[in-house]
Amino acid sequence: MKDLLPDLCDLYPEQLKIAEPIFTSYGKRSHFYGEVVTISCFEDNSRVRELVNENGTGKVMVIDGGGSKRRALLGDMLAQKAANNGWEGFVIYGAIRDIAAQATIEVGIHALCAHPMPTEKRGLGDLGKSLHIAGIQIAQGDYIYCDLNGIAVAKKPLTLP
Repeated sequence: MKDLLPDLCDLYPEQLKIAEPIFTSYGKRSHFYGEVVTISCFEDNSRVRELVNENGTGKVMVIDGGGSKRRALLGDMLAQKAANNGWEGFVIYGAIRDIAAQATIEVGIHALCAHPMPTEKRGLGDLGKSLHIAGIQIAQGDYIYCDLNGIAVAKKPLTLP
């Protein structure tokens, strides 16, 4: 597989913000990209559960879980629903679970870590907020590019090499 981010950085160095290298790739897709949809939630994946049921074609869900490593914001059942509904992937500033199962699902996943504990379901979380994670600002409607080299964000879609 061709590395995506190094080529994008060579072509568009002034248009990209590069996230700090704090994420691990867990999904079957080693590279993915798309329009950003943001969720801000802390140890409650209620909004994630709602969004995976929507059409996510060409989109990446960016979830600010406050960096919590105590509750998993994504498990295999939600990841499979997302894949079934066309989501390209997830970037999660928090934990996930069911990582062996998620490695077989056709979706990209970058997260801080794995943790077996599920979240509480309190119906909390905000959609569409601008997020500050991994040293960069990410807004709803930005474009995100992810591969094994890291994560990059641009304000508009970039022509891929």
